[in-house]
Amino acid sequence: MPDNTLLTVQKLTKCYGKLAVLKDVSFALRRGERIALIGPSGSGKSTCLRAINFLDPPTSGEIRLDGQLVGRHQSGRQLTDAELAPQRAEIGMVFQHFHLWPHLDVRANVALQPKKVRGMSAAAAGELADELLAKVHLSHKAQEFPGRLSGGQQQRVAIARALAQRPKLLLFDEPTSALDPELVGEVLNVIKELAAEGRSMVLVTHEIAFAREVADRILFMDGGTVVEEGPARELLDRPKEPRLRRFLSSLSENRA
Repeated sequence: MPDNTLLTVQKLTKCYGKLAVLKDVSFALRRGERIALIGPSGSGKSTCLRAINFLDPPTSGEIRLDGQLVGRHQSGRQLTDAELAPQRAEIGMVFQHFHLWPHLDVRANVALQPKKVRGMSAAAAGELADELLAKVHLSHKAQEFPGRLSGGQQQRVAIARALAQRPKLLLFDEPTSALDPELVGEVLNVIKELAAEGRSMVLVTHEIAFAREVADRILFMDGGTVVEEGPARELLDRPKEPRLRRFLSSLSENRA
């Protein structure tokens, strides 16, 4: 029976001087699975996500995508940015802030990556951009510039741009945290649609109801470690660890 594991994270540690932000974090993601990382601010969730594609290289530990070691040679030497580029092309990332090119219209923003990363022709990249803008419900904004879009629309363009790489894995780093509350739903709905397509995802989110609905599994992080993990609904409905129970209780109090 073939191995269905897409991503393996083993003993991931990240230190800034004497401060350990991640401490031996380990988990695996199956193809088509969605994992949500939840936890208080400063727990290491975003650092973990950025370490997976070596935007923030880990101090130690190992990351494998489709069995291939990410970011390092077998000898341990870290890959250069040029050497990393093909691996990063397999990992699409959506950030808290949109990082769109302000001087390019929406269609050009989405078409740029497949031209640069995948070597597509301008015509093919443009067709792909049109397809993906339709997927995120923004075909009517293709000729607009980012500065004329709402935050929710900009984030949906950023999602289309990540999809344009045709990645094996999608990473979402709190994709709604920079949005006004009334714009959150439109972004979450697009992510739900992508999840329904069976895309492999790791999501950092503070939207617990969203994590419950979209994620297959949840990892609760605190103090740079994975404190508890399990099936999403089971973990949220019947948390075992006191730290997780306190975290969920604090969220309920804040909503009250």
